[in-house]
Amino acid sequence: MLVNTKAKVGVFSIALGAYLPQFPQLVPEFESQFDAFKKTIPDTVEIIDGGMVTTKEQAMVAGDKFRAADVDLVFLQMLTYATSYNVLPVIRDLDVPVVVVNVQKKLAPDYENTDIPIWLGELYACGATGEAIADLQRAGKRYACITGVVEGGDPGVQAEIDDWCKAAQVRRRFRQTNIAQIGRPYPGMMDLYIDETNLYNRMGLYTKQFDWEDMWAIADDITDEDAIRAKAQDILDTFDIEGGGSIEEVWEMAKYVVAFEQWVKDEDLGLVASHYAGKAQGQAGVLDSMLIPAFSMLIKQGTACAVEGDIKVAMAMSILKTISGMGQLSEMYSIDFNEDICIIGHSGSGDADISAKKPTMKIVKVFHGKVGGGYLTQFYPHLGPVTYLAITQDGDGKFKFVVAEGINEEGPIFTFGDTNMRTRFTLGAREFCNRWSEAGPTHHMAAASGRHIDTILKVAKILNVPVDIVCR
Repeated sequence: MLVNTKAKVGVFSIALGAYLPQFPQLVPEFESQFDAFKKTIPDTVEIIDGGMVTTKEQAMVAGDKFRAADVDLVFLQMLTYATSYNVLPVIRDLDVPVVVVNVQKKLAPDYENTDIPIWLGELYACGATGEAIADLQRAGKRYACITGVVEGGDPGVQAEIDDWCKAAQVRRRFRQTNIAQIGRPYPGMMDLYIDETNLYNRMGLYTKQFDWEDMWAIADDITDEDAIRAKAQDILDTFDIEGGGSIEEVWEMAKYVVAFEQWVKDEDLGLVASHYAGKAQGQAGVLDSMLIPAFSMLIKQGTACAVEGDIKVAMAMSILKTISGMGQLSEMYSIDFNEDICIIGHSGSGDADISAKKPTMKIVKVFHGKVGGGYLTQFYPHLGPVTYLAITQDGDGKFKFVVAEGINEEGPIFTFGDTNMRTRFTLGAREFCNRWSEAGPTHHMAAASGRHIDTILKVAKILNVPVDIVCR
């Protein structure tokens, strides 16, 4: 990643204070269980430890700690029965979901040899979970519940924990990094236009504006020939260039990529949305001709780069890149009615991580619908499950996710240099197009190999955004 962020996850456990003096052996048992639970949290996030809470006062201390850290998510471990005042003071002033972890230590009771301390310490599940969630509901908080068992391992529980941590990372990246807008959106694409103040207020994402004049000069001070040479080799290792390529031929491109990488670090950029509509002459033409592969190299390193100035699809690309490792810019291209297949793809920068084989780079005289010409990149997405994510807004400026899962199938694709996928949907191409369009997305969407709707739903809960599921 060019810009590294680490989600902050609040973790606390609860137990009823009245039990502890009655059954002192529960204290080390609960401490051991809490320590074991924290070890299940992946090291991709930073744990903010709220401790074991048995009183309202301890709950308030944990809440202060979580607020000070600006946590992205809270895990609540249910150790045994506990009253809900152990919960509410922790989360009352937080605007993030609480994941109630209702994980029992033992698979099943040894009924004849179970006394009250063993029952309360190792076999008590479910009893307090409904009470805690009832009060979270009444407090207007977002929540989820995970139920499972420790003994023998529980892959389902671990997968849920890992997914929630991935989702939390989206919030942290939005809050901690910025999005660069270079130029303005493609003229007339009103679905792309955005209120930057509303974006910051609702999604926590700050926009930095740059003029193309800034970009033309961005590589002027790049003189480290070893760095340029290494980046040129990286470009050659990433792409097959039509007609062959050499370090000398991609030298200027590599110089700009080195400059863009430093710019991303200096400006704390997690996302970029750009569109150039000038005369594409002189240095402007040089940069414009190589932007597509240059931004593809940034995407490879985790910075979502969207064409046509589309901030919303840059966000979708960043979400998928964060939770799945890939985020490919896409839009509806065509329908093969004979095969009942949607052709989905895009011209422009792409993500090498979605490509099943080495992507290609070719030179064209004209960028269709845009000024200038230069390098196009074509990626070859994996066959099998694929997830699409679009981000749109309603008339009041509230954001909404639109998602669908399908299957990428083998078959012919367009050969003019754009990335294409042949996607089959369970509801058929016609109905998919109808339902996807009726959800009101922008015309762009992001794609990632695999099935990711369940994780996207967690992202949406963290960001407090509704989701339209078109199909699975």
